[in-house]
Amino acid sequence: MSLIVQKYGGTSVGTIERIQTVADKIRQTWDLGHGVVVVVSAMAGETNRLLDLAHRMAAAPDRCETDVLVSTGEQVTIALLAMRLKEIGVPSRSFLGHQVRILTDNVYSKARIHSIDATEVTEALERRQVVVIAGFQGVDPEGNITTLGRGGSDLTAVAVAAAVKADACEIYTDVDGIYTTDPNICPDARKIYKIAYEEMLEMASLGAKVMQTRSVEFAMKFNVPVHVRSSFSDVEGSWIMKEDKGMETVVVAGVTLDKNEAKVTLKGVMDRPGIAARIFGALAVESINVDVIIQNVSEDGRTDVSFTVSKVDAKRAVAAARVVAEELGGFEVTTSDNVAKVSIVGVGMRTQAGVAARMFKALADAGINIEMISTSEIKVSCVIDLRFAELAVRVVHDAFDLGVSP
Repeated sequence: MSLIVQKYGGTSVGTIERIQTVADKIRQTWDLGHGVVVVVSAMAGETNRLLDLAHRMAAAPDRCETDVLVSTGEQVTIALLAMRLKEIGVPSRSFLGHQVRILTDNVYSKARIHSIDATEVTEALERRQVVVIAGFQGVDPEGNITTLGRGGSDLTAVAVAAAVKADACEIYTDVDGIYTTDPNICPDARKIYKIAYEEMLEMASLGAKVMQTRSVEFAMKFNVPVHVRSSFSDVEGSWIMKEDKGMETVVVAGVTLDKNEAKVTLKGVMDRPGIAARIFGALAVESINVDVIIQNVSEDGRTDVSFTVSKVDAKRAVAAARVVAEELGGFEVTTSDNVAKVSIVGVGMRTQAGVAARMFKALADAGINIEMISTSEIKVSCVIDLRFAELAVRVVHDAFDLGVSP
């Protein structure tokens, strides 16, 4: 029999009735003789409720204490689920992150996993117990509770699957798989039944919200097969797995859209060695992730530099850039959040020419101007005006014939 890790998100355990349904689904797997480890999130809306309480107590709540607070959401869910499993005749045991010993660093609210001691989990499995683990949380070397950031339960599930050498990690959610693009934008979007780790990693980082980026990185590093599927049906979902030759025949696997972008422009920057390092070094000190970068050099020894960051980091990015501007004799710093990023992703792009040109033509034919371009071996991203974001997704999706055939 197989060893399976199942993860259920907030919508899947959002009510008592849904927790009961999840317990029934777990029992079906356990009855077949499989070993089962379950990772759960807090009930839908609970983390936001707890964060709201924190901000009502303090203008800038202490991050360590905030982690103590928000981690209680998962504690409620694991207890309720373990109770229900026992009620329907399935032996089970619940574990908090520190009991499993999910060891992390001490970067509160977005901690990174260092190691997992799976000893007690393995012993419980040998007793034929279903192990129920609180997602999203761990413990630092000093014993403080930490959390792994939004979507952290996905990361917990994949990391536990790697630690116990599970045969598969099933991510149960409110959608039945990964699609070629957001079906709310393109109703004819197709389900992708197999997608390479690299493709999913790019899609997650470019705006696809099905899985957290760090969980895909972890799955790829430890070669954990991940099955994304619906909590509300038994249909086959999408497998995220190691690339095979068949995947290379698909030039573009999907189209993503990210509206959480802001563009920062530095005008009149001195064009000399070390300036770019000074500017982006200042952003790195503030832990600001920079995405697309372009530079235009003029004849007067000055240059304009534009780059994108997430909207939540835009104000800090502008502040950091202005500090550098004062130190270097001044340049203008402006920002705009009326942009979006549309991207195509596919491992087949490595061996196909003209893919970018096809995307650019589709946007041009729709009258959509491209402000910035970024490419890698398996993706092309274009920063465009936010007003045309969804239109851009539709025309690019059509250009690569990604829709369901009529």
